Amino acid sequence: MLSTSSTPTQKSLAQPAQSFNSPAAASRPSLDRDAGLQPPGASTNGPRNMPSSASYAPRGSSLNPSQQPGSFSSDLRSQMMQSRAGSRTDVYIRDKLDEDDESMTENTLNALKDTLTREMKIREGSENMLEALNAKKAKQTKDQRQRVEAELTASNTRIKELKQRITDAQRSKPVPSTPTRIRNEGLLHNAALRSPPSASRSGAGSDIDEPTESPTFALTEILQALEVEGMPPEYYVERANNFVDLFKRYPTLKYDLVWSVFGDKIQAMLLSGSREVVAAGYRMLRYAISDIASLKKIRELNTDIMVVVSLAKDRKADVEREQALKFVRAFLDVKNGVHEVSRAVVRTIAAVAEQAEDRLRPICIETLAEILLRDPALLVASGGIVPLSEALSEGTYKSPESLTSVFLYLLDAPHTRKYMRAGYELEVLFTAFTDVLFSDEGVVKQKSRAVASALKSWSGLMALSMYNFRAIRSLVSSLMLPNPIIRDTILDLLYSLLRIKPPAWATSYLAGRRLTTYGRVTTLRGSTPSKEKAVYEDDGQEQNFVENYTALLLAIFIKAGMMPNLLQVAQDTDDPTLKRKTTLLIGETLKLASRILPPSWSSELQLLPELFAAASQFEDEAHFNASGIVYQISSVSRTLHRSSSAGYNAGYLPSSSMLENMGHQEETPKANAMVNTDDATFRQLLIDSGVLGHSNPSKWNWDVILRIIEGPLLNGKRVEEAIKASKFAKRLVGFYRPFKYKFSEIKNTRNTQKYVRVGCALMRTLLQTAEGIKYLADHKLVRQLAECLAQCDPTSGLTAQYPMFSKDRLIDTLCGGYFPMLGALSSEPRGLQMLERWRIFNMMYHIIDFKQRPDLINLLLANLDYSLMGHPRVLLSKALTAGTKDIRIHATNALRKYATRQRVMPSGQIISDSKWAIQLLVTQLYDPEIEVCATAVKILEKACNSKALLEYIVECRPALDHLGEIGAPLLLRFLSTSIGYHYLDGLDYISNEMDDWFLGRNDNYVGLIEASLARSFLDTQDDQPHRLSIYEEDLDTYQDNHVPPHFYRELSRTKEGCKLLKEKGHFEEFASTIREYGMQSDDHELITKVKGALWAVGNVGSMELGAPFLESTDVVEHIVKIAESHDVMSLRGTAFFVLGLISRSTHGLEILSEYGWESNTTPLGVSLGLCVPSNLSKFFSFQSWKHEIPAAITLPDTQKTILEAPPAEIQEEDETNQRILELATELGNMVLYKRAKVELFQLRQKKTAGFRQPALFRKILALFECHHYRLPDRHLVIELFDKSVLRHIVYGEESSDESLSSSEDEQRTERQRSISDPADLEKPVPKAYQASI
Repeated sequence: MLSTSSTPTQKSLAQPAQSFNSPAAASRPSLDRDAGLQPPGASTNGPRNMPSSASYAPRGSSLNPSQQPGSFSSDLRSQMMQSRAGSRTDVYIRDKLDEDDESMTENTLNALKDTLTREMKIREGSENMLEALNAKKAKQTKDQRQRVEAELTASNTRIKELKQRITDAQRSKPVPSTPTRIRNEGLLHNAALRSPPSASRSGAGSDIDEPTESPTFALTEILQALEVEGMPPEYYVERANNFVDLFKRYPTLKYDLVWSVFGDKIQAMLLSGSREVVAAGYRMLRYAISDIASLKKIRELNTDIMVVVSLAKDRKADVEREQALKFVRAFLDVKNGVHEVSRAVVRTIAAVAEQAEDRLRPICIETLAEILLRDPALLVASGGIVPLSEALSEGTYKSPESLTSVFLYLLDAPHTRKYMRAGYELEVLFTAFTDVLFSDEGVVKQKSRAVASALKSWSGLMALSMYNFRAIRSLVSSLMLPNPIIRDTILDLLYSLLRIKPPAWATSYLAGRRLTTYGRVTTLRGSTPSKEKAVYEDDGQEQNFVENYTALLLAIFIKAGMMPNLLQVAQDTDDPTLKRKTTLLIGETLKLASRILPPSWSSELQLLPELFAAASQFEDEAHFNASGIVYQISSVSRTLHRSSSAGYNAGYLPSSSMLENMGHQEETPKANAMVNTDDATFRQLLIDSGVLGHSNPSKWNWDVILRIIEGPLLNGKRVEEAIKASKFAKRLVGFYRPFKYKFSEIKNTRNTQKYVRVGCALMRTLLQTAEGIKYLADHKLVRQLAECLAQCDPTSGLTAQYPMFSKDRLIDTLCGGYFPMLGALSSEPRGLQMLERWRIFNMMYHIIDFKQRPDLINLLLANLDYSLMGHPRVLLSKALTAGTKDIRIHATNALRKYATRQRVMPSGQIISDSKWAIQLLVTQLYDPEIEVCATAVKILEKACNSKALLEYIVECRPALDHLGEIGAPLLLRFLSTSIGYHYLDGLDYISNEMDDWFLGRNDNYVGLIEASLARSFLDTQDDQPHRLSIYEEDLDTYQDNHVPPHFYRELSRTKEGCKLLKEKGHFEEFASTIREYGMQSDDHELITKVKGALWAVGNVGSMELGAPFLESTDVVEHIVKIAESHDVMSLRGTAFFVLGLISRSTHGLEILSEYGWESNTTPLGVSLGLCVPSNLSKFFSFQSWKHEIPAAITLPDTQKTILEAPPAEIQEEDETNQRILELATELGNMVLYKRAKVELFQLRQKKTAGFRQPALFRKILALFECHHYRLPDRHLVIELFDKSVLRHIVYGEESSDESLSSSEDEQRTERQRSISDPADLEKPVPKAYQASI
């Protein structure tokens, strides 16, 4: 691995080795790799292979304006002239040195080849030996096989190294095919520009040659070599690869090119008859791009015409077409490079994108999407919008979300929206759902993901809600189609959009189990160790914008008729799984509506009038089915109410502290209900577990075992009976002993995690009784765990060839499950005593001290319980201060749940035991690594949601000046209490920060909050059939997607802050900005300023102390107007969220109710801040806009290849030429297409003179540029013209002579003839295709 201090030369010399050793490069398809081009028949392992690079052009290439292009400066020319003027003696000495150097290189190369041959034979022998050993018994030949495998691995490594050294030696060897004159001349230049070769260069074993040449001189040699005449295509391809390799190693070399010289050689290569040579020319051009000026010079070489011709070729020329497309994409990597992309090129790419079977179609669609994003006028004027719409509607493009995101971006603002058609571009996504005959499950799933991404953005939601929610109504009504795939996909889509996370028993319920059996599953989930949620108080809870958006989505679906359609599906379908899934969704929707929607929305919904009307029709047979659905929905709702604390109060959104505490209160009686069982029941449970009847753990019933552990074994009498009267305890605890190799050898998969959960439950249960503690203390389990840890302790003296806690074992097997068990032991005082008895903590100290096993340290830190004072906290403190950076970050994250945890006493009093964790986190703020400090700041910021913890953090008086912007969020949270306000005021922080926010930080907050919202709306759940899994709680819930704190919100929490805000007059300024500039939609900077003012007003208005500011300025009316009638869709969304903030305060909710907006409240009347409009049609009143047709778009001349548009009426002096143009026009008419095609072939067979005229070919290109032609038609017409016509156009020779082909060979220059494929000169060519391209 190269260090960052390596020189560019060292890095460049190491790059080829990296590329050759990368197995991924060889396996990638040719479209995704950019290795050196290979001529036909060239070996992939040959010496001409070039290192691979990234796909397409290198992004982020230098945009600095280049100096006046000149490959060879005057200084360089003078040096070269001096070298030529040297004495004959000098020349002789230099030649002699180079000959000696060449001979030494040749000898080294021969020696390497001999060694490689020997190693190949060794490898072959090892493979034969291994094959023979495999035929024998495994136990008898185990050691011998291991030795042979080791030898085979070593041999493969040596062969790889030898091949690399041979390749390097061949690359540095002079090319024998270069004529002597040029080589000698190059050697003279080289002698003047490089130091003498090092003496160590020819030594055996030197893998990397020292740099021996100037990159500028190497470029000179390559360009001169390209002038050589009569060489095969392989010669030019190799020189082109050397050119690209040189530019990869020296990126700044592109600024030294003389385009007059370089361009001449590129033109000659692009006109070659060999496809590989043409592809190499495009590749050279791509790597020569530096800035917008270089793009202009490239286009002066008439490359637009060459790209049009190359892309129109058939599939045999895919290598050329691929490089031509990459060359065009390189334009997009340059700043403003899209303005140099020609309309003719875009039309050709669009023609390729229309061909469903073309290999380049996906990347052409991607290229069109990028152009649409950067310059929509160019793409629409070039007819590129049609292939994108077809790709979305047909479902053939595998990533419709990326195309959808481009359309969503353009729909946002009026100046880009005009290029889209209202009600069409996005609504094509719904064709997969509305077509009853369409049953391709893969396409339907793709479309559902695209629809989900559209409905999670404001522009998509606004566009799809036009015309009275037409698109959403069609989606919901598709549930009535008798297609199970479409129905199931729409149900999954509704689960995802409404963010409904089904309960733990959902999987079992869908499988057909009865609702009465779910108590066991709930107990299982409640007893498993899960990540504890942070506990916050209701006061000061941050606004949940995702919930607010979900409330709006739910209101839209209700208005679109979701509930009647779901009820109809539940009654009509014959699929029991689909019926249960629909019933569960109805129950979850009713529960969600009561929680987040205002009573005016949810009260009528709960009645289910359609269902009860059907159930009350007693004379109809459907009455029985409807009655069954009523019963099912009722049962599901009751079970949801029991298993979720959210059902505690309808219409109330409890804090997460209440969720957690109520969960614990519910789980405890369930666990205790099983403790006092009679003898017969206990014996039956032991028999049902299978432990007594089988010694094989795979035959045990682990659900029953868990019920026994969490129930009867909490009684000491039952523990004694399980130990003495049966083999239950002996077999179960023995299963977990490491050196019995049962539990420790099980593969680590998702299904085997149940063994770990049962093991942790067993440790906790045994620690609850005296009998269990005694049995565990006397058992070998803990002692063997100590021995396993000792194998990893460098000071213990114990070693093992294969340690139990080796890195591979921890990854592949359940050995890592022993650490949660140790954590369960560390959660009880008697468990800590057992760990101390066997010196386990001593070994943990040593492991952390030596830092040799960061994976083991991370496991220890993540699983130990730090609730009790003792060694675990000391271990954690040691890791926080003395560990490596990664270990310190991991240890800091381990404090997260302890820094925010609170306990509720039976009396209802909340007690916090987080002070020790807060102290450690405050210490971490002074860590030398900024990443550690940032992690501590985020955790402390979460802890600040509790007022008591916030005051304690302020008491610690942390100094955050050295952290700059990283510590700013934490300082902002200090403002929310009077203690913190006075503390910061004493530091003179408030006035300075207030000025900073008013002058610029408020506008920067817009970017922060929008990025945070974008992360929050990302769907983290996998799109898998097992989405309703009980293991979903194992996902990482610590993602940093909370709302960034706002200065004015924190300032408004205290009376002192509101007083300062009034004195400064900032709120009035923000309100004035909204009144004056709120409705403008043209200036992007003003829109950002309005958004910043909206967020400031909303955050102040969300506080009870800040709400009076709203009435004094009368700003709410203007915010409502922006939300309901602004032209920029994203600004409407910002106003919607701001209204939700304002509705959190009682005064703000009263003001909003006057304008027709309402929010759900708690039984005590406290608003939840989930504000939605009473009249959805008024909020989604977006009117259709005028679509700008392609004919009305005027493009600049820089985006045109042929400036003169073809006339509407064709008028040619030559009747034949006029007929050719007319026939070319008729190719676009499907009625006349066949006749026009036949007549064109007849004219070609007559050797019509027009097919040899450059002027006529330019007119054909003008037709191609201004009108739509299919790719086969383009290929057909271009193939009719002579090759000489293209050459004359590229070189700008507009000859009107009608007999150009008679002297075609005489007119070709030496270089043009030499670069063409020599095979064309040797083999006879049929006359009909003699001059075709």
